[in-house]
Amino acid sequence: MRIDFHGSPAPTLGVEWEFALVDRRTRDLRNDAAHLFARAKPRMPAPGKLHKELLKNTVEVVTGVCGTVGEAMADLRDTLRYVAAAADDLDLDLYGAGTHPFADWTGQQLTEGHRYAELINRTQWWGRQMLIWGVHVHVGLPERDRVMQVLTGLLTYYPHLQALSASSPIWMGIDTGYASNRALMFQQLPTAGLPFQFETWAEFEHFAHDQITTGVIDELSEIRWDLRPAIKHGTLENRICDGVSTLADMEALVALMHCLVVWLDERVAAGETLTTMPPWHVQENKWRAARYGVDAIVILDGASRERLVTEDLAELVPRLEPVAQRLGCTAELASVLEIATRGPSYARQRAVAERTGNDLVAVVDSVVSELKAGL
Repeated sequence: MRIDFHGSPAPTLGVEWEFALVDRRTRDLRNDAAHLFARAKPRMPAPGKLHKELLKNTVEVVTGVCGTVGEAMADLRDTLRYVAAAADDLDLDLYGAGTHPFADWTGQQLTEGHRYAELINRTQWWGRQMLIWGVHVHVGLPERDRVMQVLTGLLTYYPHLQALSASSPIWMGIDTGYASNRALMFQQLPTAGLPFQFETWAEFEHFAHDQITTGVIDELSEIRWDLRPAIKHGTLENRICDGVSTLADMEALVALMHCLVVWLDERVAAGETLTTMPPWHVQENKWRAARYGVDAIVILDGASRERLVTEDLAELVPRLEPVAQRLGCTAELASVLEIATRGPSYARQRAVAERTGNDLVAVVDSVVSELKAGL
């Protein structure tokens, strides 16, 4: 089948940020997205920037098409002011992390709609317990024939993004031992998880044809890879990151993703062959980052060289500085290294649990407070 990728002439940005809705007293999830929409959307100058998701306990805030990290962050802040005010009316708070530490998946309600009902009908137990939240970042790419090379090259930096954003250590009241339990849960859904490594766009078209012909998917948006081409937007969509609880973490992660995609695309355009890794190394890196977070020792290349992920980041960030200068996000990119210094969200959540004798209500309080402080 022919798939037209409508390339973006500029390296634009778009951000999608998922939030759980938690009760202010119990700190449990509440299935009140529809009530929040009813209050927030009439107040918003751009109500289309607030989306529904699979479950009624979730809302998604999206930006428009932005030119810089600063513009994207300002867009998010503006929308969140309206959403937070509507949440105040309902005694709700926005919770930005990859999982909720104690919510019971059996009490959650499905959002109305054929697409969501069909997903649950097909995936059953795995689909019903998907109490997970993430962040998706789109970066515009100009040329269809470079998309797959950039995607495969970006897989080398998958564990860096996973480790920095990991925010889902506790599930159903138990510390899982993983920095990102979400990463391993989400990949249980059909078509989710790591993408295949295609060398050409034609190979991707052949794959999509097979998926539709055999009924695996009905439309291309049902390919739920951690990295995927977003056809109609002309972007590479990065879906690696767990939910994010602070604006500081968000701007750092968005800057890193923006710079990485542009840097890789420019190198492909110049005729360079990117460093790539065999699928077994990519898969192992995902597991290591999900398990150990910023303490992960990751595989760097096909020669099986290894290094602590934070040490590799300490060299990667300066390497990206010339790109960041052109994209106007030098300060935001520099703040990437601060995430490891202050501890990613998974480490901060564990510290609260340890300090409070495993009080998981206090853990939710801490995640909520981080977002409020930033706003």
